[in-house]
Amino acid sequence: MANVVMRALNKNYDDVHAVIDVNLDIRDKEFVVLVGPSGCGKTTTLRMVAGLESITSGRILIDDTVVNDLAPMDRDIAMVFQNYALYPHMSVYDNMAFGLKMRKFEKPEIAKRVQEAAEILGIEDYLRRKPRQLSGGQRQRVALGRAIVRHPRVFLFDEPLSNLDAKLRVQMRVELKKLHERLGTTAIYVTHDQVEAMTLGDRVVVMRDGRVQQVGDPLELYNQPANRFVAGFIGSPAMNFASVRIAAENGVLWAIGEGIRLKIPAAMTNHLGAQAGKEVTFGIRPEDLRVAADADPTDMSIEAVVEVIERLGSEILLDVAVGPGMMVASVEPTVGAKVHDHLRLAVNPNRLHFFEIESEAAI
Repeated sequence: MANVVMRALNKNYDDVHAVIDVNLDIRDKEFVVLVGPSGCGKTTTLRMVAGLESITSGRILIDDTVVNDLAPMDRDIAMVFQNYALYPHMSVYDNMAFGLKMRKFEKPEIAKRVQEAAEILGIEDYLRRKPRQLSGGQRQRVALGRAIVRHPRVFLFDEPLSNLDAKLRVQMRVELKKLHERLGTTAIYVTHDQVEAMTLGDRVVVMRDGRVQQVGDPLELYNQPANRFVAGFIGSPAMNFASVRIAAENGVLWAIGEGIRLKIPAAMTNHLGAQAGKEVTFGIRPEDLRVAADADPTDMSIEAVVEVIERLGSEILLDVAVGPGMMVASVEPTVGAKVHDHLRLAVNPNRLHFFEIESEAAI
């Protein structure tokens, strides 16, 4: 298999700096997901690894070999695209076998590899069908099969599930994860869907405006975001944010904002002590808010007014007004809140986040 290394990778399109100083080390057999909003540079980075985009500066190495000037076919990679890219006039078998035929493989070897891939993907019964006779999920499996038969060192996935409906996307995520565990091939996967990134990736690379914001395993990004952007991008529903001032009163630190007055736990005072008197951004995830009981301390709760109720079955999302801003609280489905109710929302004191205003870096 293969390690993939990117060093000071840059891509310019005239006046647009699409990828800026990307440095990544992807280990052998690792499943790494590049995630971020449209235009963040994730697909451009993937296409440079594939050899489909030229590199403005920097280096890409696959198993210690610099591949900057190698043609795509010489990099021993296989790419699965968003639009499947199947030949409509060919059967499933011929679509999967096409790349091997172009590389002059013997017919028995081609048949063996196609049959093995079809069994792995559960499409043995469709080998004689044309793509138009298949569902979206079946077509995606054929595209995966075409990549699998290559026995590549690296799999590259460019938003391969984005054309599928929601239920099928969930199913295919599970299938992709099982497939990776079975094949053990290094994989780089691009998506804009943070849920997809969290469920698939051994490690996740969050990108914004061409730059890598943070690299880590999914729980690290969720629990210890490096900055406000990562905190808001990872997690669904997104983290709540509010502007607060850190105030010191009688040796105790407080986060004070419009509609917010929270006592900062002693464990966080070392980090926030230097921020006393300054404005910072306070963050709390919806799942770390709950409807307060009478016994809950008032200095660890927020006064809120319910504006919208979203009943999702396993949980209720309360869109609430807190001062001039809005927050979302994920609460138990048994909560009997009504629109316009005044509530006190208890915060989990161990799950508070604070970010600098200007740099947006986590404090």
